[in-house]
Amino acid sequence: MNAPRQTALVLGGVKGIGKALALDLASQGMAVAVNYFDWEDSLPKLEHDLKNSGAPFLILKNNLLESQSNIPAMVRTVTRHFGRLDVLVNNIERGGWPIVHGHYTQDQWDLEMETTLRAKRWAFESALPHLVESGDGLVINISSIAGVTGRSGPAGLVFNDGYAAANRAVSSLTETWARTAAPKVRVNEIMLGFFETRHGPGTRGWEILSDEQKKAILDHTLLGRTGVMDDVIKAVRFLLHDAPFMTGSVLRLDGGYVLGGDPVPSMPKGVVKPGESVFGR
Repeated sequence: MNAPRQTALVLGGVKGIGKALALDLASQGMAVAVNYFDWEDSLPKLEHDLKNSGAPFLILKNNLLESQSNIPAMVRTVTRHFGRLDVLVNNIERGGWPIVHGHYTQDQWDLEMETTLRAKRWAFESALPHLVESGDGLVINISSIAGVTGRSGPAGLVFNDGYAAANRAVSSLTETWARTAAPKVRVNEIMLGFFETRHGPGTRGWEILSDEQKKAILDHTLLGRTGVMDDVIKAVRFLLHDAPFMTGSVLRLDGGYVLGGDPVPSMPKGVVKPGESVFGR
């Protein structure tokens, strides 16, 4: 067993945002456990990069859809190997695109709920006793603005109804879990907009969108760009190091997409003349 040090478990960490977060946590000297199931071709690069970090790590292949058996077993493996668990990054989802998958079949709908929603719940419940034992545990639920926007506007080609419904539910769970885990564990949520490798550049769906459709998404985003890995890394670092009084909160990291689309008009002059009393009329 490795010497006790802060330990993080990152779900969905074989590539993309999950991998970036795992590597950054490792760079801070934390022991890191990474779970994956798909994308086997990305595994050698993950292993190489974690070795180069110099931090203790453990890579686990688990089908988290087998929630009641595989998830508790995974958490037990992590805590036996490292001796503790301090941080859970609940980063698992499916996120099928309407422009890619079309209308969900019943099986696709069920898979969305099992992946994006149910697996998060079992991961939290399995990790909670160990997070409480750490004395200063942290859960970070990774979600999507699909839970706010639904399948509407420029995002309507990207966010499926089932994905949107699951992410709306994640925000409810974030608040419930914050109540459940307090005071020794903080539970917060990072709600992502359009990001590289997730509903943005570097994904199959983004390449299918026309230039006009991509432009519509960027025009709807107040900051005029998609998110990059460093944006998520900084948000996680904030929750980890600089937010000891924050729990049950949602950080919406979307560049202002949710607020976009409706410009603020110029203030009208009004019809009241200077010195005219309008109260009581």
